[in-house]
Amino acid sequence: MTATKVILLLILSNAFMTFAWYGHLKALGSKPLWVVIIISWFIAFFEYSLQVPANRIGFGYFTLPQLKIIQEVITLLVFVVFAVFYMGVKPSLNFLWASLCLIGAVYFIFQD
Repeated sequence: MTATKVILLLILSNAFMTFAWYGHLKALGSKPLWVVIIISWFIAFFEYSLQVPANRIGFGYFTLPQLKIIQEVITLLVFVVFAVFYMGVKPSLNFLWASLCLIGAVYFIFQD
């Protein structure tokens, strides 16, 4: 259950992070930069409220390098979903190649 809980927290955290970093490009393009920064900080609060517990719980279950690689894989997956479905980016082979590189990273980080 611990691994599932950590992964769920990381997915939710990354969803907030992605919207804080990139959501304004579509939703708030006409707003002044200072408004966008404040809104992004507000969104990032929720990201941190999920990320920090995920790391604390996960650190006892995964090694630090494993936790980081899991985080990176989740970041890419959440970003691809966001880019394709929210921002309307057409998937490309680059998404596939980046994903394959991360699968390799997962393989190597979980080896003894």
